[in-house]
Amino acid sequence: MLASKLPDIGVSIFSQMTALAQETGALNLAQGFPDYDPPLALREALAHHAQAPGSHQYAPMPGLPRLREAIASQVGRLQADAPAPDPATEITITAGATEALYVVLAAVVRPGDEVIILEPAYDLYGPAVRLQGGVPRYVRLPAPDFRPDWDAVRAALGPRTRLIMINTPHNPSGAVFTAADWDALANLLEGTDVLVLSDEVYEHLVFDGVAPRSARQHPALRARSFVLSSFGKTYHATGWKVGYCLAPPALSTEVRRVHQFVTFAVSTPTQHALADVLTADPTDAHARGLAAFYQAKRDAFRQLLANTGWQLLPVPGGYFQLASYQQYSQAGDVAFATELARAWGVAVVPVSAFYHDGYDPGLVRFCFAKELLTLEAAAARLRQ
Repeated sequence: MLASKLPDIGVSIFSQMTALAQETGALNLAQGFPDYDPPLALREALAHHAQAPGSHQYAPMPGLPRLREAIASQVGRLQADAPAPDPATEITITAGATEALYVVLAAVVRPGDEVIILEPAYDLYGPAVRLQGGVPRYVRLPAPDFRPDWDAVRAALGPRTRLIMINTPHNPSGAVFTAADWDALANLLEGTDVLVLSDEVYEHLVFDGVAPRSARQHPALRARSFVLSSFGKTYHATGWKVGYCLAPPALSTEVRRVHQFVTFAVSTPTQHALADVLTADPTDAHARGLAAFYQAKRDAFRQLLANTGWQLLPVPGGYFQLASYQQYSQAGDVAFATELARAWGVAVVPVSAFYHDGYDPGLVRFCFAKELLTLEAAAARLRQ
């Protein structure tokens, strides 16, 4: 009998809840994907390159040069207080941010190395660390604002700490790192060799006039940070599975050493299409407009659930809404989420899925990256 490397891990809760939505016909506010299509210009660009000669063989392993150059230009404009990344040595195109995260861990985490993970956390983080022989060290983010307790992070740092994983805007809470948080992290890591993996796939989705900040914009963190981004999140195209990793040359070299043996290269026509839309948008109107686009969805969804028993937590960024259901039920969050889908026709994610030990804070997560009609239909059921 084969001994599993992850004997305690089953099918992810996101897949389970989506399957439950399909089984029951529930509106799917569980898994984090939009129910609308990518921009027309992007779809047209993909159609063009799918028909164009010469777009169907392997792209260069780090990514098409024209796409990496377009990314470097955009990052340079949006993060004007930091040096633009070198497209040749600091940008690697990956099969989504998921692959980027995995290859970073595979590149730098050795057996026995410790990795600090701030919980609640995306359920990939811990298993991916363990598959490298690493040891996750979990630090709980205190509700309701889910901002780091830096004293607790300091207590988790030790001689075997190899990496700390950051996610901002945060999934599932939407919490956003402030300048004080970045300073606190830099101060903690000063004098150490600890690396930073900063998962910034919701980077443009920061609300209420707050400017997004990246790990690479902090001078003391830039040299030790891997920054992950996702075209799937930015262009409403999660099924395309294209992301990228920004890192200094020495760190990018290690990423590419693993990436070449995982996917080698990402879909060539897809990369050309993304390069087209980035190049055709020199003012970054699409990226800059995402905050207002999703803030309107956040506000509409919250208004639809106002004056109900749902207790809605603040959402500074991202496209998820956490809510307490305690006025409706004292059941555990998995049981409640299952009942909500089966009896009331709305699929959500129980937040205990974001804790390695199944800690249940009595919250569920809604995805509001949906058409207004979908949100209105879901809210009508939730108001019952």
